[in-house]
Amino acid sequence: MKYADQIGAWLQAAGYTHYFYVGGGNIMHLTESLDRYLTGVPVVHEVAAGIAAEYFNEIAESAKALALVTAGPGLTNIVTAISGAWLESRELLVIGGQVKTSDLARGQVRSRGIQEIDGVALVQSTTKVSHRLEAPVSGAEFLDLISASWTPRKGPVFLEFPLDVQAASVEETPLPAVAVPQLPVAGDEDIALVAKLYAEAERPVLLIGGGVDRKTADAVRDRLDRLGVPVMTTYNGADRIDGDAPNYLGRPNTWGQRSANIAIQQSDLIVALGTRLGLQQTGFNWREFGRDATLVQVEIDGGELAKGHPVVDHGFRVDANDFLTRLLGHDLPRKDEWLARAQEIRAAVPRVEDVNNSGAEYLSPYDFIVALEGLTTPDDLIIPCSSGSAFTLSMQLYKQKLGQRMLTNKSLASMGYGLSGAIGAAIAGQGRRTILIEGDGGFAQNMQELGTAAINGLNLKIFIFDDQGHASIRMTQQNYFDGKYLGCDRKSGLGLPRWERLFAAWDIPVVRLPLDFTADAEIRRRMAEPGLQAFLVPIDPAQTYFPKISSRITASGSMESNPIDRMTPEIDYLAKAGIKA
Repeated sequence: MKYADQIGAWLQAAGYTHYFYVGGGNIMHLTESLDRYLTGVPVVHEVAAGIAAEYFNEIAESAKALALVTAGPGLTNIVTAISGAWLESRELLVIGGQVKTSDLARGQVRSRGIQEIDGVALVQSTTKVSHRLEAPVSGAEFLDLISASWTPRKGPVFLEFPLDVQAASVEETPLPAVAVPQLPVAGDEDIALVAKLYAEAERPVLLIGGGVDRKTADAVRDRLDRLGVPVMTTYNGADRIDGDAPNYLGRPNTWGQRSANIAIQQSDLIVALGTRLGLQQTGFNWREFGRDATLVQVEIDGGELAKGHPVVDHGFRVDANDFLTRLLGHDLPRKDEWLARAQEIRAAVPRVEDVNNSGAEYLSPYDFIVALEGLTTPDDLIIPCSSGSAFTLSMQLYKQKLGQRMLTNKSLASMGYGLSGAIGAAIAGQGRRTILIEGDGGFAQNMQELGTAAINGLNLKIFIFDDQGHASIRMTQQNYFDGKYLGCDRKSGLGLPRWERLFAAWDIPVVRLPLDFTADAEIRRRMAEPGLQAFLVPIDPAQTYFPKISSRITASGSMESNPIDRMTPEIDYLAKAGIKA
């Protein structure tokens, strides 16, 4: 059989069901062959193929998707998506085409074949495996290459196939059985130590990250509730816990909930499970993170445990899912007094603080996020974008319903992720309503994929913050450069479309939200009926965004940041409520 057909059969045997792609001459055999075994989803731009495949893999229960790109510009266009999956530790297989092996430059000249770029070298620093197949390999070798993507720590794999290798004739062979990854697990004495620390602590917190999978979270939820374990989540773990659970204390982060930031800083034990505790989680002033707490980190990557920020008292390079399950098997004492105090802190800090300015004819983006919750159901897929005010407000405010899936790519924080990610999520969700929240500047970076959403008839509801530009950049320039605006709106040279006209190009229904949109029967009808709908959220271009962690430019020119519990403006809500710090 043709080797491209063999690759298709092996991918199917490995659990792949979909591939996102842009056609090209240097993948012509793979494009035609994969169509025999998988469902192909054409996209307009290759970066969308990578982002959609990443989000598909996070939402799908058992299926897998990959991205297929041609040589040269096909690969250079997908580098952003590869980088995002790398930073977020997400599964992503990218198969790329290449010129014939006889046409490879091999460093002698810049390029010999048409559109030749050394893809392997280009993405080596942001992939777990970057490999060119210059001859057909066996099923066992192929499985070894692709399985690196889904074995912890997950990450992207790039395989480059020269055109003549795709077309080679081979004897058909089956793919070996796909093994379940075997992760290192903690010893009984390690679990007992953390259980003892928890028992002795007065104010413990479990911080659940994306490394704790949804299956485990579902399995331990009743135990967490019965024990009254105080639980927080990272952004990547946001949908593991019901937002209304009595033991849920929110999402701490540099752009997190002020009440959660205060509570975690008052804890005396932080057990961080399946999170790398990056600077977004701890704040740039990481020395102040958990200032009075013993810090336990369970993380599969030893490099993250040893990086030195924050300082970890007990680090375990083991499976976080196994660790959490076995820890909860211990008879952990209730911490009702601390839980009540932490919930008192939560109640004392307004969810929407009266510290921002919104023009009378505009919707407050803070009020919008809270109001949107009333239109969502537990079966929805919630896809905030990955950068800017629409992202930060969604993650700071949105209260997740149990059953919802909430997904973003915060580590790369690239504009343009929202629509492509929502497409992948919607296809994986097989009809589940998908709700995208995106800023106008970010949406413009991948707006061509409206065609992909439309032609696939996705059940996708798109909300665009229409504030006439890049709100977060505008706010930065206001705060640090006295309002010297550069490239952030139409007045400073940024050209954005007239949105109603843009959606009309794809025959997508679009409506501008009224200020009382949740009471509007037409809006409710559009949200309830299946299919693609767009909603423009009128946001004040001069809108302010607080609370936030502030940084100062020091005399030496460096930046100095507040700890995460000192958000600007520094309002002592606890004192106002009569709560002693």
